[in-house]
Formats: sequence, structure tokens, C-alpha cells
Amino acid sequence: MIVWLVAAGVALAPIAFGGQVARRLATAPWTYRYPMAALALWQASCLAGGLGAVGIGLVAAVAPLAAVFPHGAHTLVSQIADGRGLDGLGPLHIAALAWSVGLIVWLLVHTTKVTVKTVVQQRRQRLLVDVVADHSPVHDAYVLPSQERVAYCLPGRRGRVVLSQGTLDLLSRQELDAVLQHERAHARGRHDLVLLPFIALAQAFPWLPAARVAREAVPVLLEMIADDHARRAHGEFLLARTLVRMATPQLDEGAGSFALADVAVAERVTRLLRHHERPRWIPAAAYSAATLLLSGPFAVLLAPLLCITVWNF
Repeated sequence: MIVWLVAAGVALAPIAFGGQVARRLATAPWTYRYPMAALALWQASCLAGGLGAVGIGLVAAVAPLAAVFPHGAHTLVSQIADGRGLDGLGPLHIAALAWSVGLIVWLLVHTTKVTVKTVVQQRRQRLLVDVVADHSPVHDAYVLPSQERVAYCLPGRRGRVVLSQGTLDLLSRQELDAVLQHERAHARGRHDLVLLPFIALAQAFPWLPAARVAREAVPVLLEMIADDHARRAHGEFLLARTLVRMATPQLDEGAGSFALADVAVAERVTRLLRHHERPRWIPAAAYSAATLLLSGPFAVLLAPLLCITVWNF
């Protein structure tokens, strides 16, 4: 029973503290200095919360089958395979099992919806770009016949960097190179796929503060990651000046495109122009925290598999 309670606590921890972690992480100043580490921590905290919510239902469901959770889950799997179904489970245990199964289905449905919507959106935008824009071999980008300040990336298997004629007329050669470097970083990193689970989570659980905060924070971090690629090649001042010159209202929402100056321009410019100390221990601590967040829920969910494959229980 003690081991079962420990397993339940491990699975429940990311859920119980998810809101506090999200609020602290969203306001932590170090995240702007280390956006990659902050992104990994966001991914780990959201994944741990989802796995923990599923795991706690499984832990509760198999409680009557054995004193130790992994053995109970193994017993449940074995008796279902033998045709004995849910023997030994009471109404509350079946409800807990239904909670875990329903949660998995709910997340899969919303992830599928967001994925389909994103793919359709990207395909429609690529078609529009192909119709109205001319490909520029010099810049390896598509140029829109518009004087508005436009520069964005359409991710995907056939990703495109899109500029406007107004952008070409506005920026110097070095500034334009910084823009292209930024947008290609989005395309290479498939930042649309990185953002997609956070959109799905926010739509599946709009009442969950952690999901909403993550949905707002992650796009900013992705822009800063792309900024860092351009900054390493062209310097902080040039990129900051380019961001200010290119600042425009947001073109579109969702994971369909990534525009240079749509998200948190003031924060990004301030970040580029301020020279902060960058302690090396902070990323290591963030990645360690991400690993710890995932270790509990993964241990609970993988324990039955280990029992079957290693100990043959």
C-alpha cells in the first residue's frame, strides 16, 4: 500500500503544482536569456501534467488488484487479455479507468483537430503565396507585390519565406539577411510543430491556467530562439533595429505562419540591447528540472511494462 501511495503522489505532483510552475516560469527573467532551456521546461511541465493526469486514474483503477501499482496494472492487462475483463474493479475504480481513457481520447481529438486545421491553413497560405507572389532566386524567398512591411515564414514540408516589395525597399542588405536568417530558423526548427501541442492543450482545457499561460509564453520563446540564430550571424544592434523598422500588426493567429515582428517586439528588442550575465548553470538546472518533472509520471506509466519485460511478473 505504501508503494501504491508513493506512485499516486508521483503521478499527481505535476497536476498539483502545474499552475504554480506555469506562473513562475512565465515571469522568470532568465527565460529570455535562455529561451531553448525555457522551452524545454515548458514542454516537460505540460507533458508531465498530461501524463500525471492519466497516470493517477490508472493508479486508482488498479488499486484493488494488488498492493503495488505496477503489479496491479499488469494484473489488469493480463485479465483483459484472458477475457476476464474488469473483474475485481468496483464502480469507482472503473470510473477512474474511464477518466484516464477519456482524457487520452480528449487530448487526441483536440490534437488531431488542431493538426488538421494547421495543415489546411498552411496549404491555403502556400497556395495564395504561389498565386500572388513571385519567387526571387536571389533571396530564395517569395515576394509579394505590396508596400506593407511583411516578412514571415510558412513552415511545412515545402516551407516558404515570404517578403513584400515594401520590405525589400525598406531594409538594407544586411538587415534583409538578418530577416531571412530569422525566418529560416523557424522553418528549419519546425517551430509550427513545436507550438502545435500547446495550441491543442489550450483548446482542450481552456479553463486550465497552465495551458493558457503556456500558449501565450511559447510563441515568444520561439521568436527569441529564431532571433538568436540571426543575432549570431549579424549582431544584436542590427537585428534590434530591423525588428523596430519591421514592427507591424499581427497577420494571423495559430501555427500557420511565423512573422518577424508580430510577437513581443518590445521585449525582444530590449533583450537584444541589454547585456545580461549568462550563468552557465541556469540551462543545466532547467534541463534537470525538466527531466525530474517527467521522471515521476513516466515511471508510473512504464512500471507495468518493466514488470512484464524485465521481471516477468
